[in-house]
Amino acid sequence: MQKSDQVFVQILKPGAALPLRASGAAAGYDLAAALDKIVILPAGGRALVPTGIALELPMDMEAQVRSRSGLAWKHGISVLNSPGTIDSDYRGEVGVILQNHGAKDVAIEPGMRIAQLVFARVAHPELIASASLGATERGDGGFGHSGE
Repeated sequence: MQKSDQVFVQILKPGAALPLRASGAAAGYDLAAALDKIVILPAGGRALVPTGIALELPMDMEAQVRSRSGLAWKHGISVLNSPGTIDSDYRGEVGVILQNHGAKDVAIEPGMRIAQLVFARVAHPELIASASLGATERGDGGFGHSGE
């Protein structure tokens, strides 16, 4: 049986890389592009970039695909649905939806670090329909209620 702190990674493509942390204290594991050739990500465009890996997560865990700050700052590239969730029952290839918010086309090269993977525990509470909810000081004050 898989321990709850183990994630199995299957390499699906030659040259695909195991996700790695850039430092001992890094929260995220870098994901690399598993490409055969350079892909141009046009200004304002998006692309689904393969990583060449699949994951087996414990049932109480998800993997979150997040943007890399360096790509965001230098090139205006982010993960479009950040954080993207990889569920524990998904066994397909991890893909990263990159969006180029910048004014210039950007080359995505084979092996380039394109995103990061952060692991999180998942709660599965029982949801109970209720005719009313307990009162709080805030009440139903929503967007912008507590200031800018």
